[in-house]
Amino acid sequence: MNMQGLLKQAQKMQKELTKVEDELKETVYESTMGGGVVKVSVKGTMEIESISIDESIIEKDNKEDLEEMIKSAVNDALLKATKDKEQKMNALTGGIKMPGGF
Repeated sequence: MNMQGLLKQAQKMQKELTKVEDELKETVYESTMGGGVVKVSVKGTMEIESISIDESIIEKDNKEDLEEMIKSAVNDALLKATKDKEQKMNALTGGIKMPGGF
């Protein structure tokens, strides 16, 4: 393959990577815990978009349970976002790790 062909292929991959990154920025991953009393939404950029807590669970004597459910929901939503990003990037790159956090 010649250099011009490689350059075109790299440019095409860059465009596809940019498209996937843009899609991930807009994708929201949700997780619920405690039968739905705690709900966390994160974006593909690993930013928390929202946390929702049902009032029925807010009591002084279950503070630790609530904290644990929030932590678990956040971690689960972030894991979903991370796995989706890895899957989409691997589909483009054939599993080759790209520099710069792609």
